[in-house]
Amino acid sequence: MNKSTVKRFSSFLRFRRNFAKYSLRKARSYEIVIFWLKSVLSRAQFLILSGILVGFTCGLAGVVLKSLVHYIHYLITHKVYFEDQVFFYLVFPFLGIVITSLLVLVIFNGQDKKGIPVILHEIAKNSSVVSSVKMYSQIVQSAVTVGLGGSAGLESPIAVTGAAIGSNFAQTYKLNYKERTLLLAAGATAGIASAFNAPIAGVMFAFEILLTGVVFSDFIPLVVAAVCGSLVSKILLQEGVLFQFTSRSPFDYRNLGYYVILGILCGLYARYFVLITKYIEGFFHELKWHRMKKAMLGGAVLSVLCVLYPPLFGEGYDTIKALTNGEVRNVMENSFFRFVGYREWVVLVFLTVICLLKAFASSITIYSGGNGGNFAPSLFAGGTLGFVFALFCQQLGIEEVPVANLVLVGMAGVMSGVLYAPLTAIFLIAESSSGYDLFIPLMLVSVTAFLIAKWFSSISPDLQKLANEGKIFTREHDRNLLSMLQTLDLIDRDIQVLDINGTFPELAHLLRTGKRNVIAVTDQDKKLAGIISMDDLRPFFFDENGLSAATVSSLMKKPSALIYEFDDVVSVVQKFDETGSWNLPVVKADGVYVGFISKSGVLNRYRQLLQAHSG
Repeated sequence: MNKSTVKRFSSFLRFRRNFAKYSLRKARSYEIVIFWLKSVLSRAQFLILSGILVGFTCGLAGVVLKSLVHYIHYLITHKVYFEDQVFFYLVFPFLGIVITSLLVLVIFNGQDKKGIPVILHEIAKNSSVVSSVKMYSQIVQSAVTVGLGGSAGLESPIAVTGAAIGSNFAQTYKLNYKERTLLLAAGATAGIASAFNAPIAGVMFAFEILLTGVVFSDFIPLVVAAVCGSLVSKILLQEGVLFQFTSRSPFDYRNLGYYVILGILCGLYARYFVLITKYIEGFFHELKWHRMKKAMLGGAVLSVLCVLYPPLFGEGYDTIKALTNGEVRNVMENSFFRFVGYREWVVLVFLTVICLLKAFASSITIYSGGNGGNFAPSLFAGGTLGFVFALFCQQLGIEEVPVANLVLVGMAGVMSGVLYAPLTAIFLIAESSSGYDLFIPLMLVSVTAFLIAKWFSSISPDLQKLANEGKIFTREHDRNLLSMLQTLDLIDRDIQVLDINGTFPELAHLLRTGKRNVIAVTDQDKKLAGIISMDDLRPFFFDENGLSAATVSSLMKKPSALIYEFDDVVSVVQKFDETGSWNLPVVKADGVYVGFISKSGVLNRYRQLLQAHSG
């Protein structure tokens, strides 16, 4: 039998073995083909194929979501007639949040976890397994919220949808954790790429946000998925639906001063934005109302804001395009400010207030019961801030101000400071505006805003709590691996136990028959009273009289530290480092003895994880 025959036969056996794990009754014809391809292709080849399939699927999901929102918006603006525009803004944002909350309650059983933190938690704590429901729930919920005027973005829901598609593809074809994480990130990458028609920004998003703290060497599937997602969006969506800006001026190095000041403003505004977001989130979280009451309150407040300031309605990309094209009258057209006039100081005040209120509007939309993300709000706020700054400079008598450029780089600056993702912001605006010659001001503003945001908080406030609890990965790779371990899994329960009133013969018996060099001493309530180690007994070995006269209570000692059964492993390692011990007892919250954890056991499990997640 020659080598090629052996190879084909081995591939056939792999196909049989892999397919046997998947129920034949569940399998569809295309799944049989993919299982067969998995058996004949190398790992790298199959991952590239998977990236293509996931990329196209997520690109289609992005197109569906964008099209749904576009169609809903078209219906309410062209098919539903309101004699007074005020009622339009009063009704639809309110309905968007309320209907979304109803959908969550009735169809999705109250499961409304949303946003990028959900994906990061699944990567760190759920082996990159994302519920299949999220492959469509985010599309439905965000389409209703944003389509009816919710002041939020679609990009986070698209990213969560893409992550769910990638994860479930990997689960279906029995891929391991590393490959599952890779395809999860590929799905989110394709979703972002399709939303903005910006494949490089999608890849940067994966590396900066999703794969923080994850070590792997495969990145081609990410690139392939991003290209596929962007290509689907480019082919199927109309130009007007895409996130694109064409009006700008060439970069002039003499304008660097404007960009430096704008970078500082973006960083300060980004801090304001995240603080308002956390405040609104905390307010609705602590509000002990039924979900629907919260939705009605949030919807009512959002509707009032939209009546007073119509640009807060929806994603706001049309407003930014109008500002870059100099069409300020269109922005103020439906607001009460039009009665004051279109004088420059009126426009300046109007847009400044909108910029400040956008943080409230988007937070209320998301946390009162709607579904969306902070991508679009941060871009909207950044573009508005850039225009306000440019207009302020003109009011000071400075004529040669690159207005359109300041709008574009302002978008990148605020997004960088809000999401802690400067590379994503830089490439997103560069790709969306074909503004590669703006790289210098984009980098200057984005990095400045990012550094200011980092100065206030080293980790994004959206993720701070989860990071402190060890529920998501950070850039500390060692800590990430340790956080994947569970304390309960490390406990050795096969340690000799002796009652505090036990006799010396009982102790001697344990010493002769035991396999550990430590003994737990408990009281009548099974609570840990102390421990006895072989090192503690060594001085008595050559003093038979002293040993025979000793009691268990006199031989035991208090442990240098206690581990509680639900402590995280990072704190467990810290206790080993602080005490210098190799074995520490584990107790329940009420002091009842559970077992022991050894430092060597933790190190062995850590080495296994390091081997599995490296390379």
